[in-house]
Amino acid sequence: MSELAFATAAELSQAYRRKKLSPVEATQAALARIDKVNRKLNAFNLVDAESALGAAKSSERRWAKGKALSPLDGVPTSIKDLVITKGWPTLRGSRTVDADQPWTEDAPCVARLREAGAVLLGKTTTPEFGWKGVTDSPLTGVTRNPWHRKLTPGGSSGGASAALAGGMGALAIGTDGGGSIRIPASFAGVFGLKASFGRVPAYPPSVFGTVAHVGPMSRTVTDAAMMLNVIAKPDVRDWTSLPPEARDWTRGLEAGIKGLRVAYSPTLGYARVRPEVAGVVDTAVRRLARLGARVKQVDPPMPDPRPVFQTMWWAGAGQAFRALPPDKFKLIERALRQVVKAGQRIKLAAFMEATVTRAQIGAALKRFVGQDYDLLVTPTTAVPAFPVRRLYPDGEPGDPQAWVDWTPFTYPFNLSQQPACSVPCGFTPDGLPVGLQIVGPMFREDLVLRAARAYERAHPERTLAPL
Repeated sequence: MSELAFATAAELSQAYRRKKLSPVEATQAALARIDKVNRKLNAFNLVDAESALGAAKSSERRWAKGKALSPLDGVPTSIKDLVITKGWPTLRGSRTVDADQPWTEDAPCVARLREAGAVLLGKTTTPEFGWKGVTDSPLTGVTRNPWHRKLTPGGSSGGASAALAGGMGALAIGTDGGGSIRIPASFAGVFGLKASFGRVPAYPPSVFGTVAHVGPMSRTVTDAAMMLNVIAKPDVRDWTSLPPEARDWTRGLEAGIKGLRVAYSPTLGYARVRPEVAGVVDTAVRRLARLGARVKQVDPPMPDPRPVFQTMWWAGAGQAFRALPPDKFKLIERALRQVVKAGQRIKLAAFMEATVTRAQIGAALKRFVGQDYDLLVTPTTAVPAFPVRRLYPDGEPGDPQAWVDWTPFTYPFNLSQQPACSVPCGFTPDGLPVGLQIVGPMFREDLVLRAARAYERAHPERTLAPL
C-alpha cells in the first residue's frame, strides 16, 4: 500500500489502461496513507473517504469498459483550501469563514478535474487566506514537512506539498500569489508550476488581483503536464483566462535542452542566498550545461521589485478585510492583522506608481526571457526549510511584512506573469530539499516543462520522504 501511494499519475494511468491496477486500489492506498501520516503532518484539513471511493468505483467501471474520461481518470488528487469545491466548505484557514453555508460551486480547475474523472480526496491546509510563505493558521494549526517534521513545508500551498511528499495523493491543486506553489515545492522536494497568467482560469477572482495564479503540483514533471492538459481550459467566469489552445503539454517533454540559451542569475542582482542553497543550485546549473544548454551567468536588467510587490500585495490584503466587522477582524492571526493595517495605509498615488513600475519590470523581464534568452534559472528560495511557527529563518528580520526577504526569487514572476516552476535539484548537507526555479517566456510553458523534465530525467532526486 505504501509503495502504491507513491505511484505517479502517469504510472497509475498506464496501470489502469493495462488492467493491472484499479482506481479503487489506488484510492484505498492514498486513504490508507492519509490515515497513517496525516496526523503527523496535518496536510489535509478535510478528507472525504466516502466520496473519493465512490468516484474511484465509477472510474473503475469506465476503465473496465475502455471509456476513461481522460488519463487522469481515477488518479487521487487534492485541492487547496483556498479553492472552492462543491459540497465541501472552503474555510481558507480562517475562523472568520462560516462553514455552515451552501457550498454549491466548483472553481474552474476543480470542475475540469471532476470532468476528467480525477478522484478528489479532500482539502489541503493553507495559512489564513494564503497570506504567507509558511503553512499554519488559527483554524487548522501547524502543517509539517515530511522531510523533517520540526520544519515547515513552505506555503501557502504547504498542505499540498506535504501531501505529495508524504504519499497522500499523486496530484494537488495549489495557488501562487507570490511563490505559493514554488516555495513549498522547493521546501518539500516536489514539482510545482505557476503557468502564464490566465492559463489556468480562477474563480472567484483573487483579492490580490493579477499576481495570483492557480496551478498543478505533483511529484514529477510529466504528472504536472498531464494535469495542465486538464485544468488549462478556459472558463467564462474568469474574464482574464487565455483563449483555448488545442495542445498536449506532455508532447515534446523529452526533447531536451541542447542549444537553448539559458541565463543563470544566482541572486537576481539583489538577493542574499544561504550558502547551502547556493551550492546545490550552482551544481544543478552546471548539470544543465552538460545537458547541452548554453548557460551564461547574468542578472536581469531590473531593480529590486520588492517595493512594488509589497505595495500591490499589501494593498490587496488591506482591501480584502476592509468590510470585515471588528469582532471577526479580531479572530484573524495577529501578524496578518498588522499586514492588513499596513495595506490600508497605502495611498492611491503610491499604488498607481507601483502599477507603472510593475509594467516597466514586466517589460524588462519579458525582453530578457524570450528575446535575449530562452530561459532563466535561479534558486527557488534563498533558504532551505526552517522551523515551524516562524515567518522567517533565524537571523532574518522580525517584521511580518519581511517574509518576502527569504523568497526573493518567486514574486518577480508573479509581477511579470511569466511561467515559472520549481524542480527538485538536490539536498543540503542536512538532507533538506532544494529547488531550481526555471522561468520561461510568456505562454511558453512547454519550454519550462521541457527543461525541468530534462533535468529530472538526468538527475532524478529521492521523492520518498523519511517519515
